[in-house]
Amino acid sequence: MPKQKQRSGEANHSSRDSQALSVRSALSRHWPEYLIEAWGLGMFMISASMFTCLMEASASPVPHLIANPAYRRGLIGLAMGLTAIGLIYSPWGRRSGAHFNPAVTLAFLTLGKIRLVDAGFYMVAHFFGGTLGMGLALSLIGPALAEPRVNFIATLPGAAGINTAFAAEFGIAMGLMVSVLQVMRLAKLSRYTGLIAGSLVALFITFEAPLSGMSMNPARSFASAIAGHSWQHFWLYCTAPVLGMQTAALCFLPLRRYLKCAKLIHRSKHRCIHCEDCKTVTAR
Repeated sequence: MPKQKQRSGEANHSSRDSQALSVRSALSRHWPEYLIEAWGLGMFMISASMFTCLMEASASPVPHLIANPAYRRGLIGLAMGLTAIGLIYSPWGRRSGAHFNPAVTLAFLTLGKIRLVDAGFYMVAHFFGGTLGMGLALSLIGPALAEPRVNFIATLPGAAGINTAFAAEFGIAMGLMVSVLQVMRLAKLSRYTGLIAGSLVALFITFEAPLSGMSMNPARSFASAIAGHSWQHFWLYCTAPVLGMQTAALCFLPLRRYLKCAKLIHRSKHRCIHCEDCKTVTAR
């Protein structure tokens, strides 16, 4: 019995060492992709902060020139949609896969298109990058980010209440993920995945934001919450987007063989850490 216990303990120790080595190996091999994911959400937060201040801050001439807040929100949506498209199609976005969102990464994990260790590092990168981007925006823009109409670009439930905000976040997250997966699985349309995603971001900001603030992204809401010290409704933006995208992923499980990998835009000239059949894939 003591020998069996000893062998069992050695096996467990070996398993832990092997698992730790896998994490170290992933970090040493794939750290550029992790940093790209952090960079992507950080840039999105900086862009969102700047365009929102341009449209809403008291020192900006835009609110006087465009009195209707719906029109200003539409311009913010257009700017952020173009920002998302630019990030997704950028050389760095093509390399990492351009998730920039923990809920997106979890959906691809459910579909078996990304390894657990890479998914973990991606999600850590999202929270780190979003927070750093918000900090840089605050240092660049200053007090205008704290004005009530800007409010650190926080995502908050609208006048319709928390239940409506939860349903809206669930709906837009599921709708985005269903659209992305549907386009990704069709070879003739897969190149347009980024355009679809960016267009939906623009539409959701324009028309859905009054209901929930349009987050779809726990790390994006975290960055605003930590900057504005406002956590009252943060749980909503950690749960509804994840549940919405998980629902979409579960619906696509029977079709996952048609998805090449976890990249939104897949081109063989860019290194791929997610799929087996890419010629430039690194060691697994």
